[in-house]
Amino acid sequence: MSGFPPMASLRSLEAVARLGSVTRAAKELCVTHSAISQQIKQLEDLIGVKLFIRHGRGLQINEEGRLYALHIRDALGRIGEATRLVQVNPRRAVLTIATVPSFGSHWLTPRLDRFRQRHPHITLRLTVSLTVNDLAEHPSDIAIRMGNGDWPGVECQYLFGDELIVVASPAFNGGRLPATPGEVAESRIIFSSESWKEWCSSAGLGSEILPAGLCINDSNLVLEAVRRGQGIALERRSLVQDALLRGELVQVTRYSAAYPWSYWRVTPLHAEKPAEVALFNAWLEEEVAAWQLQQQQFPAYCEQDPSG
Repeated sequence: MSGFPPMASLRSLEAVARLGSVTRAAKELCVTHSAISQQIKQLEDLIGVKLFIRHGRGLQINEEGRLYALHIRDALGRIGEATRLVQVNPRRAVLTIATVPSFGSHWLTPRLDRFRQRHPHITLRLTVSLTVNDLAEHPSDIAIRMGNGDWPGVECQYLFGDELIVVASPAFNGGRLPATPGEVAESRIIFSSESWKEWCSSAGLGSEILPAGLCINDSNLVLEAVRRGQGIALERRSLVQDALLRGELVQVTRYSAAYPWSYWRVTPLHAEKPAEVALFNAWLEEEVAAWQLQQQQFPAYCEQDPSG
């Protein structure tokens, strides 16, 4: 800052004005008597104003010096307060995460509180879209996408694969759930954007179950209708596993089909990554590992007792 006096000179002025003595000011600032005198002389030369009346080696502050010292004291106090505040309340970083609505709603959001408890100084901004946006045009620090991991201009890290299973509310059809693939095919189905072709092949059905009746292109609405007992649906395990563990949904038959797309963590290529990105990535890897372990320890399907 052009013309800004040295901090040492300002502190010397304030100390002499407050304590009324060069000797006491030197003792408080842990410098010599001559150093205080030199700092004040340098300050007067810089601003072109006499601040003290000199009597031999002694200094007596004049009116200009007294008024100037009062302003300097106030400014130094505000600097000290600003320093204290930044130490007590460090910078709140903002981390922007982009993902698809279904994954954000049913997998990511239920786990985010653990990240927030671990890193309370980071503000998370979650943006959801079905469109795969260019991270350069729609800035995000991290994106979680479904696909093959072959998007241009980004760095991709594989997270996990998924599978399709048939789910229903425990109260669907008065609690009489379909027990065989044939009964599934004859049930009231809420169709989503997922194809039944691979599931039908895995279950040994001779023909694919084709969309009819109620078709919804959003997994969130599909699952809400399933929870209300309006039908059964074929959905990704990642979206329904928590509801299965809570008993809100049940898996109908043991048959499943591999989901064709995997989940990937995506970051801008060659962009400087803030430190918060590494913190989020480490947390996300822990959550994925816990998710995969959960799949091994808690099977979502149990054979139904045919006697009811």
